[in-house]
Amino acid sequence: MRVFFERSGGFAGRKLQGSLDSSLLPLSKARRLKELLRKSGFFELPATLGSGEPDADRFSYRVTVETDDGRHTVEASDAAIPGQMRPLLDFLTRSILDK
Repeated sequence: MRVFFERSGGFAGRKLQGSLDSSLLPLSKARRLKELLRKSGFFELPATLGSGEPDADRFSYRVTVETDDGRHTVEASDAAIPGQMRPLLDFLTRSILDK
C-alpha cells in the first residue's frame, strides 16, 4: 500500500508533502497506518470534505491511498475533517516530517 500526503496552507502557507510505502515501513508502523486508515473510515469518505466556512490560515489536506484493490483520494479543509480522521493526519504529518 502506498499513501501520498499533502498539507498546504496554514499561517505561513508552507506545503508539506511526501509518501509512505507500507512495505518499506517497520512492521509496527505499517500496522499502525493500516489501523488508522480503518478507524478513520478513509475508504468510505467522499472525495471532498468542505466546511462551508472561510479557510484563511487553515490547513488543507489531500490524502491518496493506493492498494491492490484500487485508489482513493480525500481532500479536506481543516475545519471539515471528521474527528476520526485526525489521528491519521497526525500520523502522516509526523511520518513525513521525520523522513
